[in-house]
Amino acid sequence: MFFIRDPLKFPDFIHTQKRLPQSNLKSAQMMWDFWSHSPESLHQVTILFSDRGIPDGYRHMHGFGSHTYSLINAGGERHWVKWHYKTRQGIKNLAPADAARLAGTDPDYAQRDLFNAIERGEFPKWGVFIQLMSEAQAASHHENPFDVTKTWSQKEYPLIEVGEFELNRNPANYFAEVEQAAFGPSNLVPGVGLSPDRMLQGRVFAYADAHRYRVGTNHQQLPVNAPLSPVHSYQRDGAMAIGSNGGAAPNYEPNSFPNSPKQASEFAEPALALSGSADRHDHSMDNDYFSQAGALFRLMSPAQQALLVDNIAGAMGGVSNEVVQRQLQHFFKADPAYGQGIADALGVQLG
Repeated sequence: MFFIRDPLKFPDFIHTQKRLPQSNLKSAQMMWDFWSHSPESLHQVTILFSDRGIPDGYRHMHGFGSHTYSLINAGGERHWVKWHYKTRQGIKNLAPADAARLAGTDPDYAQRDLFNAIERGEFPKWGVFIQLMSEAQAASHHENPFDVTKTWSQKEYPLIEVGEFELNRNPANYFAEVEQAAFGPSNLVPGVGLSPDRMLQGRVFAYADAHRYRVGTNHQQLPVNAPLSPVHSYQRDGAMAIGSNGGAAPNYEPNSFPNSPKQASEFAEPALALSGSADRHDHSMDNDYFSQAGALFRLMSPAQQALLVDNIAGAMGGVSNEVVQRQLQHFFKADPAYGQGIADALGVQLG
């Protein structure tokens, strides 16, 4: 789940979550101005301002791959996949007042909780689940399965448990093992692939590029990022190259050397069927921005709905009437009770 589905707008979105160029202050006006012009953000906005938006530490929250990836089986068949990580510790969230108190008195609350739990031997665990969709199912799906602002129905595509991961060791050195870690969706192994998800395609380039700038050209050779299995590649040179830099081995392919890595056709992905015109990605072709946000609102208990309304109304304080009116239309389209609750809390009418 994400706020936008056009990778070109990612820098703009991030700017609205940071600070004004002149005052260096955060601005509810620019944040809601952007969201009100981006109705596809409503589903994620609803989650952000719900009780899910303030998890009680890292151990008590779910994780999601968000994007659609692909898995390719031994027969060369591709299935689209969504990854889910379900906490074994149970979901726990903080009330806004508790979160505000902790932000001022113990801003390291979440990190301390995780570190101390691992030190005590209470290793947190998450169940690993996937949703699978065949290429044929995707072609006839009633929604774009590659739209990162939407989820797949778990009734149509139930969760399949495939494993579990456990955090059972704290880093010996935080900088070496955490700050230098370089996660990115371009780090793939044979059998796992990407999808036509436009935001994912943008992130494949952006994250690797950010790591080259943030950590260094050869960040993949650092111990925290290097695979445990030996790597045979033709990557050479660059700043801070670690180890033998490939030694005297050849640095090109194809070649005549029997023990050097060769391109292997059995690891190639099956062809992806494409149709339509090649053009600038139009993220607004699908204008169903509201159905899933409305469905989520109706799943909430009255207490959760009230918290959501209060959180949003509080976050919209000081926002111009023009932006409030535009954003209220989105809430009303998702669910009339959703919109009316926020309008009442703000003391305005949809005009």
